This record gives sequence, C-alpha cells and structure tokens, in this order.
Amino acid sequence: MPAIEVGRICQKTAGREKGKKCVIIDVTDKSFVMITGPKKVTGVKRKRVNLNHIRALQDKIEIKRGATDEEIIQSLEAASKLKEMTQPAAQ
Repeated sequence: MPAIEVGRICQKTAGREKGKKCVIIDVTDKSFVMITGPKKVTGVKRKRVNLNHIRALQDKIEIKRGATDEEIIQSLEAASKLKEMTQPAAQ
C-alpha cells in the first residue's frame, strides 16, 4: 500500500463521495487526514476524513502542507493529472 502523505492522490471508499478522487493536504494524526478534491474538479469538499474511508492510489503530486485549491489545481495541471482526477479509479 502506498504511504499516506501530503500530495498523495486517493479515492473515497465511503460516504457521499464514494468512488471520487481526492488529494491529501494534511496528516492530522494516525487516524485522520485532511483532503480536498478540489471541489471544482471532483466535487469533493475540503474536510477531515478517517483513513478507513479512503484508499491511497499510486499517484502523488508535489504540494505543500495545507495548500489552497488553486495551488492544487496548478500542481495537477503541471503533472498532467487534472483530467485523470475526474475519471473513476480502476479497481
């Protein structure tokens, strides 16, 4: 399993946004992380989630801890992953 770290692209496995991709923007403790879609791209709002509700994917982007949605969108464009974020992840 890929490491849980800032910039790791994940897929929601539970809740309203199940199946949508998101980016980890902060690791709060051993059980929770802050994620964002960003909302404009995937529809996932910035929020704190339990690690059991996300699945880490292989992809990672370079962002700083607590990055804004605009910075994340720029990073996704630079890594050519913006279009890929709107597609559901392969199982």
